Amino acid sequence: MSHTNRNNFTNPSTFILLGIPGLETDHVWISIPFCTMYIIAIVGNVTILFIVKTEPSLHGPMYYFLCMLAITDLILCTSVLPKMLAIFWINCREIDFNACLMQMYFIHCFSMAESGIFVAMGFDRYVAICHPLRYSTILTNSLVAKLCLAVVLRGGVLIVPYLFLARQWPYCRTNIIPEPYCTHIAVVNLACADIRVSSYYGLFVAFCVTGLDVIFIALSYTLILRAIFRLPRKDARIKTFETCGSHIAVILAFYIPGLFTSLSSRLGKNGALQFSVLISNLCLLMPPTLNPIIYGVRTKQIQTRLFHLFTHRRS
Repeated sequence: MSHTNRNNFTNPSTFILLGIPGLETDHVWISIPFCTMYIIAIVGNVTILFIVKTEPSLHGPMYYFLCMLAITDLILCTSVLPKMLAIFWINCREIDFNACLMQMYFIHCFSMAESGIFVAMGFDRYVAICHPLRYSTILTNSLVAKLCLAVVLRGGVLIVPYLFLARQWPYCRTNIIPEPYCTHIAVVNLACADIRVSSYYGLFVAFCVTGLDVIFIALSYTLILRAIFRLPRKDARIKTFETCGSHIAVILAFYIPGLFTSLSSRLGKNGALQFSVLISNLCLLMPPTLNPIIYGVRTKQIQTRLFHLFTHRRS
């Protein structure tokens, strides 16, 4: 840490993002997998959006939610990767205070939105499997639009206090963030004040919002699995389970990395900071990268449309 950053100051105009602390000499090599994941995420999610838009048979609630997920993934990874790659490639570490807060907002807002989309997708699968005859009357376009709007507004509104709380604290110790992007806890930890309000609110959002999402998703798939196992024929059970297999896979790809992120942040306090930051970065980028791959592999309608798209172009 430089001497100038140890001097007292109030509310710095810029923060310094370190990237992966302790691995600065390897930043170029580390950037290769991150850049590859970003390209896969962009191409995969844009392809999903294009296929759903151009294929009328996919204009249904499940694929609308899938498009919402793809848009969320695109915004989430784009809010992080360009600045991260600038740090790795050209050592562009400075970020404006307001830009840092805006990046924090996008990361937390759209991470929460993604969690809400999984709740909506779980509800969609529950209605499709447990109440198939009423599917079209329950999940109307109007209800789908309201669910998507509620998911966006929930994240947008609940994350706003992060910005106000982070802005009000005095920063008089350092402006160095030992990560390649701005998160709520990383920023407020730099404050030289009692930040318990920020910590308690962050815990409230994590446990009362994301925790409720996990409960609702678990309830939906418990009811789905119970309905599947009640089917009389084995082949019918397998076929029905396959229809929600991709949803389970993307949900696990989102929440399991989040668990590892939480654990790695605790390891960082014990001296393995670079490991903690590296794992956190991978966990943030895994869902946007894996989601289109999982849906492309496991969803027959998307596979068929992709096959026709490529064969038509070749002919």
